[in-house]
Amino acid sequence: MNLDTLLVGSIPLMLVIFGLVEFIKSLGLKGNLLTVVSLLLGLGFGMAFRISSTGIPIGFGGWFEAVVFGLAIGLTTSGFYKFADARWPKVE
Repeated sequence: MNLDTLLVGSIPLMLVIFGLVEFIKSLGLKGNLLTVVSLLLGLGFGMAFRISSTGIPIGFGGWFEAVVFGLAIGLTTSGFYKFADARWPKVE
């Protein structure tokens, strides 16, 4: 696994997830459900990015790595989103 590619490539990926979460939020979804959606988007896109960068995982170890990477992206985006949403002023 090329860690540089995964780390550098994950930044734009998180920005895309933030944008998707904002879009979904504009459709009326809010609260804990929005946080769960953010986590699931991060998990899905993170796993897809990991697989596109390193190829289809072989065996349990490869899939476990892909899921952990996806969870890391999902937890980071959902956690940062919730952190920022609670601290920055609301835009009306």
